[in-house]
Amino acid sequence: MHETQILSTLPGVPDPAPKSREHARVLVFDACDLGVVLRAVLFVELVLAVGVMFGAQNPIDWLARLSLLTGGTLPATLAWLVAACSAKRLLARLPVRVQYLVGVLLGALAGLWACTILAMVGIAAPPPWWASAASGALLAALLVAALALRARGRTPAATTARLTELQSRIRPHFLFNTLNSAIALVREDPSRAESLLEDLSDLFRHALVEQGESVTLAEELVLAQRYLAIEQVRFGERLQVQWQIDPRAGSALLPPLLLQPLVENAVKHGVEPSNWGGRLRVCTELRGSRVIIRITNTLPAERARTSDAAPGHGIALANVRARLALLHDVQAEFSAGIRGAVYEVRLSIPPARPKQPAGEARTAKTGRAP
Repeated sequence: MHETQILSTLPGVPDPAPKSREHARVLVFDACDLGVVLRAVLFVELVLAVGVMFGAQNPIDWLARLSLLTGGTLPATLAWLVAACSAKRLLARLPVRVQYLVGVLLGALAGLWACTILAMVGIAAPPPWWASAASGALLAALLVAALALRARGRTPAATTARLTELQSRIRPHFLFNTLNSAIALVREDPSRAESLLEDLSDLFRHALVEQGESVTLAEELVLAQRYLAIEQVRFGERLQVQWQIDPRAGSALLPPLLLQPLVENAVKHGVEPSNWGGRLRVCTELRGSRVIIRITNTLPAERARTSDAAPGHGIALANVRARLALLHDVQAEFSAGIRGAVYEVRLSIPPARPKQPAGEARTAKTGRAP
């Protein structure tokens, strides 16, 4: 039997410490994210709108003043975001306090630029240089503080999500069922029992080793295939699995242990309650600038007739939605519900270039799936 290690401290499993150290330095200036850009623009516009209220005589005057001032503040805000995004790698090498200082200084320069634009069109006369610089610095400080809180929020949220997964996803009854299936196969089919235990070992090894903030879709698919290979031994012909994998989507990033609870839910609520079993389909596709992931399962006859979703608290789905939003922010889309006679979970995330070309090749190998 092949020697497959389970614990991260055993030989053959990479030490997670280097990756942990790699993510130890927090970049508070991740202004390249689309969600950050939208929030920054809306925040500045909101502050500007409130400030204009003090000098406006009526709503029409307020709207006219806001439109004129937006012509100077919006380009300055976008310039601050572009500068912060362009200097992302340089800022990552600096201490956090220096990053704060650079952000405030860039904000002051953006305020001066906004004042210059307004002075050129004759709106601000005489130009309030000091007030504009101070306002830009104050708004930038607030934005940097918000970005810092967002970056710090990743670690506890990811840790909480990971503990939730380890406690609720890898349940004791799944381990017991798997071991009982392996014991039953030891005498009649030893090679199949060996393969089953290897899949179980790999599943636990991936779950227990610290994997960082994200993994590739290809790696998540391999883990889901191993889980379904284990369940295939248990359910036999009752579980029918279909894979439609697009190798071009394999480099997209997902939070670790994201697909496994989704396919587990599909088996638990779609296949297990049915006397005749059910079908499960996993489909990935690179569609334009989006990676689409769909997991569908048939419903038991009673639920299919009444169009009722499977009973449950929705903890796994809420966990998946929160972790996707944490990694991809507004660029991630998640939906789940009954479509016709099947229950479908749909994820839409931005693509990414593969770091390791071998990852896509692993995704295309669907022979492991039953």
